[in-house]
Amino acid sequence: MSRYRASAGITDDWQQFDFSVSDGVATVTLNRPEKLNPLTFESYADLRDLLAELPHRGDTKVLVIRGEGTGFCGGGDVNEIIGELIQMDVAGLMGFTKMTGDVIRAMRECPIPIIAGIQGIAAGAGSVVAIAADFRICTPQARFAFLFTKVGLSGGDMGAAYLLPRLVGYGRATELLMLGDTIDAETADRYGLVTRLLDDSDDLDGACAALARRLADGPTLGLQQTKSLITRELDMPIGPAMELDAMTQALLMTTHDHAEFHAAFNAKRPPEWTGR
Repeated sequence: MSRYRASAGITDDWQQFDFSVSDGVATVTLNRPEKLNPLTFESYADLRDLLAELPHRGDTKVLVIRGEGTGFCGGGDVNEIIGELIQMDVAGLMGFTKMTGDVIRAMRECPIPIIAGIQGIAAGAGSVVAIAADFRICTPQARFAFLFTKVGLSGGDMGAAYLLPRLVGYGRATELLMLGDTIDAETADRYGLVTRLLDDSDDLDGACAALARRLADGPTLGLQQTKSLITRELDMPIGPAMELDAMTQALLMTTHDHAEFHAAFNAKRPPEWTGR
């Protein structure tokens, strides 16, 4: 565990989803398949808190998010969430909407690479969780639906209006967020939502595991700083962005991993990355 923790301990028992860590790869599995793995007040809070803990665990280099059964995540639970929201005052509503946004912000600010494995519908909040991941591996049965306007709300929920134009462009984001239509995996791939679209014969678990292993065995510091720069530089002018790049590279040039690359190159062997 990281030494940069105080009295608060690491959570071992997450109640709202299945969680495991094996050989540097953490896996979150949303586990309410009978309702397409919807999110609730409690699961939003658990995801937010887990993402804050992950960098301090000391055993996690990659996070994989999956959904049990035939869907990835069908969004917020209609009865458990909307049924309560319509009874809340403004203060309660602001608390909820800020919490849901905190999940997405935490996904982007967590230095650990995140893979979403999508085998079915990613709708509403589930679609935003998917686009907040760094990689999206999809089966041909995957579908995306940014449904917020279809329930009378803004399409810019949970940071969708920030993230989606940067992923697929202004025009496609306008179409997806305003119309709220469901798109299939092939269309999502064509729009730029998909990192890798599998064939029917491919194994989603195996594909996620292979990418997670590649990331976990890679140069940890370099990968983490790359994610951070991608996130931080989205809104920077080119001057500050170039300065941040330069400072980051100069620091990484002092690391063991960078020296290890040089030694491995001269010895004609693969580098042994240690994340130091």
